[in-house]
Amino acid sequence: MRKLKGLLLPIIIIFIWSVFSRLGMVNSFILPSPESILHTGFALLKKGILLKHLGVSLLRVLFGFILAFILAFPLAVVSGLNKKIHEYIEPSLEFIRHIPPIATIPLLILWFGIGESSKLAVIILATFFPIYLNTYTGVSESSIDLEEVGVVFGYNKWDIFRRIILPQAMPSVLTGIQLGLGYSWRSLMGAELIAASSGIGYMIIEAEQLSRIDIIFVGILVIGILGQFIDVIFIKLTDKYFRLGVKDSGKDRDKELVESIQY
Repeated sequence: MRKLKGLLLPIIIIFIWSVFSRLGMVNSFILPSPESILHTGFALLKKGILLKHLGVSLLRVLFGFILAFILAFPLAVVSGLNKKIHEYIEPSLEFIRHIPPIATIPLLILWFGIGESSKLAVIILATFFPIYLNTYTGVSESSIDLEEVGVVFGYNKWDIFRRIILPQAMPSVLTGIQLGLGYSWRSLMGAELIAASSGIGYMIIEAEQLSRIDIIFVGILVIGILGQFIDVIFIKLTDKYFRLGVKDSGKDRDKELVESIQY
């Protein structure tokens, strides 16, 4: 019922939009009918154009996100465990964080050209900070009491991190990953709209130059639907395989410590 309630507003909007289009109350050039947009979408799918651009965009997001995670996660863990390191890098990171990635596109094009490197750089800039900040928060706010108990029972630094700090930080890490996926998708669209020869963003800007408003709507709808689909899939996977696992491992860890204390 909750999901059906969420679909009610879009259905009403599409219905009113369709009625107005059929009655000729809107300019079909500026606002094509839902039927026209749906027909165009199926035509692009049939010709393979939509899947081609979509595949290119997804690969860019995937590689950019992986690179951003490889850079952000270890740095966040190190700075979260050692506050002195965080004090040195925090001002520089805060300065960079306030610069919109899309503002760096002209500079990145001059440095890397209009190939894949500039687009990956934009994705990394947009994705880095959600992952870094959430991971840092999770690691730095780990329970000191549990860490001290771990030391008492002979845990080395690696055991404390693996069995105490990381499980506590995982909810924050997963939140950062979820936000990072959304940021990477949105930043890619901005990069493709400015400098690209393929991808959903390129398809939209090419359609604008050809005055194909229906294709523009198809591109916008695909971006929104796919972005939400990725978000939903990620949430379901983390809920099923990670969050429950973290919860169970946390219970096992606490039980083990309690039993050790009692013994």
